[in-house]
Amino acid sequence: NLLRCFTCDRLCGGCTAPAPPARQGIVLQPVMPSCDPGPAPACLPAKTFRSYLPRCHRTYSCVHCRAHLAKHDELISKSFQGSHGRAYLFNSVVNVGCGPAEQRLLLTGLHSVADIFCESCKTTLGWKYEQAFETSQKYKEGKYIIEMSHMVKDNGWD
Repeated sequence: NLLRCFTCDRLCGGCTAPAPPARQGIVLQPVMPSCDPGPAPACLPAKTFRSYLPRCHRTYSCVHCRAHLAKHDELISKSFQGSHGRAYLFNSVVNVGCGPAEQRLLLTGLHSVADIFCESCKTTLGWKYEQAFETSQKYKEGKYIIEMSHMVKDNGWD
């Protein structure tokens, strides 16, 4: 089982840190061998995240702990408004937990949403759209809002 070492940013198979247990709704993403520059040294990761996105992809990470959150390829829209400023809409995310769903009246109408938080540092990042009550808003169901103030761009943003 290979994980990307947070300290040296290389694949590491000889670490003594135990792999995190699988949780319902969270899928560990395999690290793509074509993204790795060579053999990995034996080292201990500073933090163990549930999922590591391939280094060859542009990604978004938690600004507070640098846990990977989403690939740029999963970005749907940059024109959303969060509770505290601009936000992005993503098709899928990783290393994120979900709270209980509740109904909220948002700028685009009534929705059933669940707050999402970083699994590593527990910071609230945004929300998941569970249900949209207006037909024009149904495309948001199952999608995720992450506020820009909680994200940083990683890997390949030149």
